[in-house]
Amino acid sequence: MDFDEVVQRRRSIRGYLKKPVPKALIREILELAMRAPTSLNTQPWNFYVVAGEVLDRIRAGNVERNLAGVPDSREFRMGPGYEGVHRERQIEIAKQLFGAMGIAREDKEKRHDWVLRGFRQFDAPVSIVVTYDKSIQGSDIAPFDCGGVVNCLVNAAWSRGLGCVINSQGIMQSPVVREQAGIPDDQVIQTCVAMGWPDETFPANAVVSKRKSVADAAVFVGFED
Repeated sequence: MDFDEVVQRRRSIRGYLKKPVPKALIREILELAMRAPTSLNTQPWNFYVVAGEVLDRIRAGNVERNLAGVPDSREFRMGPGYEGVHRERQIEIAKQLFGAMGIAREDKEKRHDWVLRGFRQFDAPVSIVVTYDKSIQGSDIAPFDCGGVVNCLVNAAWSRGLGCVINSQGIMQSPVVREQAGIPDDQVIQTCVAMGWPDETFPANAVVSKRKSVADAAVFVGFED
């Protein structure tokens, strides 16, 4: 696929085939993603690529602690809830996903199951936990750079037939992630990327999120035309 095709066709994938992803392919994707722009070439990102029994233990611990009411311990905080147009867009994509999955508004059981899927990182065969060095915690640039590398990562994966979803639900219980993935204390856990081969029969995978137009997003200044 050429660049335009990758960007325009990429979708967030929430249903995966039970098929392992070769370590060499993930390494290739990371090498490409790490060409992302970074402020002053600081490259603050690190990746803990987790699979197999280790990932299963992270899933189990995350689900167990969340269901037990243990407070969210995400290290890269989400901030206040969305309001206004941002909340409207959040609701819009939820409606698209629930509609595709046949989850009615009043169906508490299916809605609960969907939440659990998020806690389990949608049962993807691979999770890439993205961290940055705690020595630069407090700088807005470090998480900004990590966001850039994650964007490159999901696009590079798509270009090679793999699907991803950026999913902080899967690392809500950071002590579990730290212990199981062996993440040292000098790292800040920012987010994780679930990765695997897309299951084309999974309805939510066909959902294409709506985007606002360039006219709504961009202001052109100083142009003559």
